[in-house]
Amino acid sequence: MPIAASISSKISTPHLEVQGDCILSGELKVSGAKNSALVLMAASLLTEEKLQLQNVPELTDIDVMGNILLTMGVKLKQWKDEMHIDASELHHVELPYELVHGLRASFFCIGPLLARLGQAKIPLPGGCEIGARPVLEHIRGLKALGAFINVEHGVVTASVPGTQKRLKGAEIVLDCPSVGATETILMAAVLAEGHSSIENAAQEPEVQDLSKLLNSMGAKISGAGGPKITIEGVKHLHGCDYKVIPDRIEAGTFLIAAAITRSNLSVAPVIPEHLNSLLQKLRDCGCTLEINKESIHINPGEIKGIDITTQPFPGFPTDLQAPFMALMTTAKGTSVITEKIYENRMKHVAELQRMGASIRVQGNTAVIEGVPQLSAAPVHGGDLRSTAAMVLASLSARGNSQVEGLNHLDRGYASLEEKLNSAGAHIIRH
Repeated sequence: MPIAASISSKISTPHLEVQGDCILSGELKVSGAKNSALVLMAASLLTEEKLQLQNVPELTDIDVMGNILLTMGVKLKQWKDEMHIDASELHHVELPYELVHGLRASFFCIGPLLARLGQAKIPLPGGCEIGARPVLEHIRGLKALGAFINVEHGVVTASVPGTQKRLKGAEIVLDCPSVGATETILMAAVLAEGHSSIENAAQEPEVQDLSKLLNSMGAKISGAGGPKITIEGVKHLHGCDYKVIPDRIEAGTFLIAAAITRSNLSVAPVIPEHLNSLLQKLRDCGCTLEINKESIHINPGEIKGIDITTQPFPGFPTDLQAPFMALMTTAKGTSVITEKIYENRMKHVAELQRMGASIRVQGNTAVIEGVPQLSAAPVHGGDLRSTAAMVLASLSARGNSQVEGLNHLDRGYASLEEKLNSAGAHIIRH
């Protein structure tokens, strides 16, 4: 390839130009939780009545899920952060591969489709390439509720036997506290006949949010947020008006942005208890926090190296591992970060090393020796959270960096550069 053509190709790649040595100030606004909004959209399939969702983030993943619902005969209207969903004419039970392939959350539709129509046909999902995220637990749970399920050529075909096409309540014990499996089983069980329980259930705030929505629609769920959830099946659910919780991962990313740039900053709205594990680690590494009902003010001191291990909620979230590693590259001393959730979630290490970070990796553990300052470089995010980590690292680095991977970033952060620029950053999208 001629040199000119190579350069032209490089320049045309969408990227953010991030000015380093940044100091942030003011308040960063947190959008609604992506991982909650996606599953709440799937839950709309459980009723013939209208569901109105508020605080829905404007993200490409939300757009894809909306298009998936439209292909099934659902009527959907959205303006700004409000969404009205009408699934009264739900008729299509087969999801299109071209949409499902890029969005793992699309698999959430299988539970509502089985519960309401008695059948579903869904290709195995895609999403970020951060390791194996099998749907085996989902399938085991649905089978326990009485569904017939066949997986062949990458497509899951499911049906409910009998003339009534109604699932039966069951006691289900998960092998691991999978968020997706817990949510899938919850949505299937709310319309099942009789009593169901989920033991070793995921305790994440997004599971609690789904349960609150379903209860607002007439479901009978108790125990969400704990290791055992119980469900008394009902025959019908109705519509409601519901507000999505703030995105704890976006809030955490903003708090880490303040820490890595050594900036005084407020982050709102938040639900502080959703962030307890991160808040403790920020205190441990040298930050002072002022926590109010719906906001957090952070004042970083000298940042020192500390150790973290990712765990299911209420432990340290895997989605903040990459941003926190970026922070630790600039800390005083040594830190050790161990990834226990996904096996391929260290892709950002090589990119941070390009910026002068001192990191060595052994399996799923990274040992970081802090350096005084990172140096600007062209970097690429290989998944959603690693791209966010590159933006944070670039804010603190010496010089101007180019961050690629915006197709990942736009899946999970609404108007990230606009929000950061409002707080004093200088970021240009090309």
